Amino acid sequence: MNEKPSFYSEMYDAGTARPPYKTYDEWFSGQNNARLAKKSQEAEAFFRRTGITFNVYGQTDAEERLIPFDLVPRILSSREWTRLSKGIEQRVYAINAFLHDIYNRQEILRAGVIPVDLIARNDAFLPQMMGFSPPGDVYTHIVGTDIVRTGEDDFFVLEDNARTPSGVSYMLENRETMLQMFPELFSAIKVQPVSDYPKNLRRSLEASAPSSCSGRPCVVILTPGIHNSAYFEHSFLADQMGVELVEGHDLKVVDGRIAMRTTKGYKTIDVIYRRVDDEYLDPLTFNPVSMLGIPGIMDVYRAGNITIANAPGTGVADDKAVYSYLPDIVRFYTGEPAILKNVETYRCSEADSLKYVLDNLSELVVKEVHGSGGYGMLVGPTASKQELADFAAKLRARPANYIAQPTLALSTVPIFTESGLAPRHVDLRPFALVSPKGINITPGGLTRVALQEGSLVVNSSQGGGTKDTWVLED
Repeated sequence: MNEKPSFYSEMYDAGTARPPYKTYDEWFSGQNNARLAKKSQEAEAFFRRTGITFNVYGQTDAEERLIPFDLVPRILSSREWTRLSKGIEQRVYAINAFLHDIYNRQEILRAGVIPVDLIARNDAFLPQMMGFSPPGDVYTHIVGTDIVRTGEDDFFVLEDNARTPSGVSYMLENRETMLQMFPELFSAIKVQPVSDYPKNLRRSLEASAPSSCSGRPCVVILTPGIHNSAYFEHSFLADQMGVELVEGHDLKVVDGRIAMRTTKGYKTIDVIYRRVDDEYLDPLTFNPVSMLGIPGIMDVYRAGNITIANAPGTGVADDKAVYSYLPDIVRFYTGEPAILKNVETYRCSEADSLKYVLDNLSELVVKEVHGSGGYGMLVGPTASKQELADFAAKLRARPANYIAQPTLALSTVPIFTESGLAPRHVDLRPFALVSPKGINITPGGLTRVALQEGSLVVNSSQGGGTKDTWVLED
């Protein structure tokens, strides 16, 4: 394989397979390219039949797309995963402690660790959550942590997804597809399973039920509906968990509880795994024209009679300006240094940082503080002069809306092409489940891959694909 030396190859070191990939490389070397190409087509046909698609906003000509799947797995050793999972657990714990603090005593603000304005003027901060603690003091029941790698032991957290992280359905379907296509691989290589995620998710949500719950908690998934970009995932998880998929019009307040319409009348529910944004959750509290939420749910919530996962107001924790303080947040709440490092981040709200970013725009990646999915982002090294000029104007107009980061030399994992293996850049989104009983992290996660040669943008909405992620057993 010809690969630029500036990028860390996870599979090869000077043409020799690294230890986690050794058995896989031996297997791959004995495969016929035509067979693998056929398997790749089979995988695409399977995904299409199953309906594993996502919607692309703003593109009427291709509203629903298939996420490309690459059949070469991304493999992590148990040692690598142990370090990653410890770092994720520490970070998730700190984020929950941070959210509880800023909506209650605000000790981190009084200590001057982060600026008051960063919270007070943050669009994701909800004053309606002040002085209230959710059941079990859990704010982020499901967290997706985006991690990138630049060297053998160099892992960085790119961002935290604490609102409604998506992608876990692709992690599960990718594994199922690989098991069906290459069962012999899983006999030869001991890979930690991911199939128990839906069961663990339901257990974690049930463990987070409010104290008013009697008997086994009733859990539902609240979806905005079929036009949402992640609707497949909402439906998939409801089916896998064995719970009802509901929309706002299926629920209402009955005797101080949230109840679900059924053929036998209304049934009380205890836990809502919501995939509806804060703004649309309760038209009586937030957006009055919302048709997606449940009128009065925030009153029921504050009375302690329903669990909402993730809690309203968690978006302040995955704000990209707040992200830049995460190492300080981790130390404040755990007393320890962060195991996983942040990417160096320039807060454009600060005059010196803004000047630096404007002077070096062609070398940086600039993101909106509340952005997601790769939208509203500038990748300086690949931008045209006009794009750079347009973005500089945006920065000057609303500097607090942006952060900037250096362009990282992301690690690569090969993808399968007609001419063989070719290196492509990847990131990783592991998923953590949080309940009063503890934190459970699924071994692996969703590996996203930039399918275009040289591209650093892995988001599916921007043309990226996915891989199965293997964590090896000891």
